[in-house]
Amino acid sequence: MKPWYEELFTNYAEMYDKESFTKGTMGEVDFLEREFGYDKTQTILDIGCGTGRHAIELAKRGYHVTGIDLSESQLMKAKEKAQRERVDVNFMQQDARAFRVEHPYDGAIMMCEGAFPLMETDEMNYRILENAEKSLKKGGKFIFTTLNALFPLYHSVKDFLNANKGPDETTTQQNTFDLMTFRETSMLTVADDFGNKRVIECHERYYTPSEITWYLKTLEFKTIAIYGCQLGAFSRDRQLTTDDYEMLVIAEK
Repeated sequence: MKPWYEELFTNYAEMYDKESFTKGTMGEVDFLEREFGYDKTQTILDIGCGTGRHAIELAKRGYHVTGIDLSESQLMKAKEKAQRERVDVNFMQQDARAFRVEHPYDGAIMMCEGAFPLMETDEMNYRILENAEKSLKKGGKFIFTTLNALFPLYHSVKDFLNANKGPDETTTQQNTFDLMTFRETSMLTVADDFGNKRVIECHERYYTPSEITWYLKTLEFKTIAIYGCQLGAFSRDRQLTTDDYEMLVIAEK
């Protein structure tokens, strides 16, 4: 039996690009460009690149980008989009827990829970961060978003995710949050690219800022900063609060 995240992203590329949370790409890439100093010589690794929305936009702006993902159908969509946009992105099917790079990158990104924190165990999630660190040059910058454990202590995740959903978007039911493990279990109703409806049991790990900081310190990142995360409007000016569903993490080796 496939893990839930492999099942979810099977034949879920066209529909993924229609989800409301994918609509902030331009603003998010504006932020990434600022963080990378508008240096077009930089090489960037997109971990859990999905259908390539960030990788392709960065490539359109002149950056050298490699995208890795576990989902074959999402990568096929990413390659089609890159070809249509006439940009060169090196898309590869790789497991974020086990990949190795031939040459280290200047920067790495992992947007919108691209791999981390979807794994079955904390050890698997940690390996993703470990591999990201190993993929970077000394002085390289790692930018990612992840689920904020402070949010479900004060808000209903189910209500938040289902708010303003279109009729064909993924919906969440039977949501529970375990205070001992900070893991959320929910039933997702998903329409795939062929119009088939599926119900998938989803398990995601929410993290506290202190956990993320400790993980990255053990991996010897020199500077670590965590902010609130707003769709399409990433900013170092946004202080993390209990109202932020995600947090934005910026770490440098």
